Amino acid sequence: MLSRTADHLFWLSRYTERAENTARMLNVHYETSLLPQSAAVSQYGWLGVLSLSELLPDYTARHGEVTPQGVMRYMVLDEQNPASIISCLKAARENARAVRGTLTTEVWETLNQTWLEIDRLRRNGAFERDPGEFFEWVKFRSHVSRGVTLGTMLQDESFHFLRLGTFLERADNTARILDVKFHAVQSDFFGSASERDLEYDFYHWSAILRSVSGFEIYRKVYRDVIVPERVAELLMLRADMPRSLRHCMAAVLDNLTQVGASPDGATMRHAGRLAADLRHGHIDEILATGLHAFLTQFLDRVNQLGAHISRDFLVPS
Repeated sequence: MLSRTADHLFWLSRYTERAENTARMLNVHYETSLLPQSAAVSQYGWLGVLSLSELLPDYTARHGEVTPQGVMRYMVLDEQNPASIISCLKAARENARAVRGTLTTEVWETLNQTWLEIDRLRRNGAFERDPGEFFEWVKFRSHVSRGVTLGTMLQDESFHFLRLGTFLERADNTARILDVKFHAVQSDFFGSASERDLEYDFYHWSAILRSVSGFEIYRKVYRDVIVPERVAELLMLRADMPRSLRHCMAAVLDNLTQVGASPDGATMRHAGRLAADLRHGHIDEILATGLHAFLTQFLDRVNQLGAHISRDFLVPS
């Protein structure tokens, strides 16, 4: 396969996954902002949204004061922000158009229709009327795109580059939301014993779990109250949780094998070590040494892995 084709397929799936994860992240902040909380805690949460994508300097330079409405619009409809939902869906569509011949008609039409539909929704003000419904639409279109890919694509190199981009992006985003949200709860509410504060904790962690479609999974796995340590374990170390770090890295390793990565090469070694650390990790040890430090290092290693993949298979940047 041409490296340019592989590059378009890889980034097509990454941008689609990024749009979905941005919608999930914004939805959880939108829901938690409706809970009783101080203005300082609410402001910290919206600053976290920008920090999550390393966009705080760009936002403040262009828009000044951080406000919920400003952050939401910046992360959804601002085409000058390359990480906004509309920018990601546009980039996904452009990458798909560049490799139209390698995609099935159903995959192309799904991606093209998503772009045409979000342009219509932007013009008629659907996001401003009901942000929650808009975020659900973004997630649904990502589900449709992924389902059509699985259901209609020949499982050749093209398919595996699409899957590779999906899982690498998902691992990155799950780590980011987990890191930022664990920092966000360091407030007067977190860790106190009053009934009101325990109720706040429940709704806060429930919203985080729902942001990664993990609420029902948590209940099924643990059958107990929601506690931060188990949320971290579920989203990091459970092999059977579709959005966990461990599941994503195992899938990245498998797809690298399918596209012919050298078993002894730096890319496979790097991916293998990442997957092994998660496979053999224990949540108590991770929390004892520092969750933030672990996730920061994980994100650095994922970025390095992305650079290895680009060097071996994709168009040099």
